[in-house]
Amino acid sequence: MVKKITVNTIRKFKENNEKFSVLTAYDYSTAKYIDEAGIDIILIGDSLAMVALGYETTHCIGVEEMQIFTRAVAKGVQHAMVVTDMPFLSYHTDISSAVKNCGLMIKGGANAVKIEGYSEYILNVIRRLTETGIPVMGHLGFTPQFINTLGGYKIQGKTQEAAEEILKQAKELEKAGVFSIVLEMVPQQSAKYITENLTVPTISCGAGKYCDAQVLVSDDVFGKFADFKPKFARKYGDIKSLIYTCAKQFNDDVKSGKFPSEEEVF
Repeated sequence: MVKKITVNTIRKFKENNEKFSVLTAYDYSTAKYIDEAGIDIILIGDSLAMVALGYETTHCIGVEEMQIFTRAVAKGVQHAMVVTDMPFLSYHTDISSAVKNCGLMIKGGANAVKIEGYSEYILNVIRRLTETGIPVMGHLGFTPQFINTLGGYKIQGKTQEAAEEILKQAKELEKAGVFSIVLEMVPQQSAKYITENLTVPTISCGAGKYCDAQVLVSDDVFGKFADFKPKFARKYGDIKSLIYTCAKQFNDDVKSGKFPSEEEVF
C-alpha cells in the first residue's frame, strides 16, 4: 500500500531538514503521472484559470470550476498530498461561506486548501478552518489575487523592513494554524531569513533555494504553456512542440489517406 503524504509528513520534512516538491495538476492523467514520479504535494492551482481555461487572470475562476478540477486530480493521486487553491472571493466575504467553500474541496478529494494573503479576517478564517478539520496552506509575498492592490507583478520583501513585515505575517499565520506557507516572488535572502525563523515549512514560488520546498506550475515545467514564462520557472520538456508535431502528422495522415491503416480498422 502506498504511503500517503499528510500534514505530519510535511512537518517532519521541516524537522529533518528535508526538501520536498510541489507541482500543479489540473486533470486525472497528469496528476497520476506526477504522483507516480514521487511529487510530494500536488496543487490544484488557480493558475489553471490562465493555463487551462485561457482567462487573463486568476480572478475569473470560481468555486464550482475548482471543485471539478479537484475531483479529477484527486482521483489520480495515491501518494501525494492534494491541495486546492481557493479562488478569488471564495473565502473573503464571511467565515461561514469560507468554511462551506473550502469544505466542498475536501469533499471533492482535496486533503487541504491554500489561502492567499494576510489580515485579521484571514487569520480568523484559518483558525475556523483548522478547528473544522481543514488543513490550510498560507501564501505570502506576491499574492496574485491581490494584484490590483499590489499594483502589478512586483517582487515583495526587497528591504529588511519589508522582509520583517512578511516574517511577522508568517508568524501570525503559523499561530493561526497553517501547516506551510508559500512565499512568492520574494528575494532569496529575505526568504532564507523568513524560513529560518519559522517552525512551519516555506514553499518557494520564485523565492530562491533556501525555502523548505519548491513549487512550479506543471505547464511551465513541461513546456506546454508558452504564452508567458516566469523568470523563476525552469522548462524541463517541450510538450507544446510534441502536441503540435503529433497533431500535424495526424492531420497529414488523415488527408493523405495514411490513417487509418489496415491494422487500425475492424
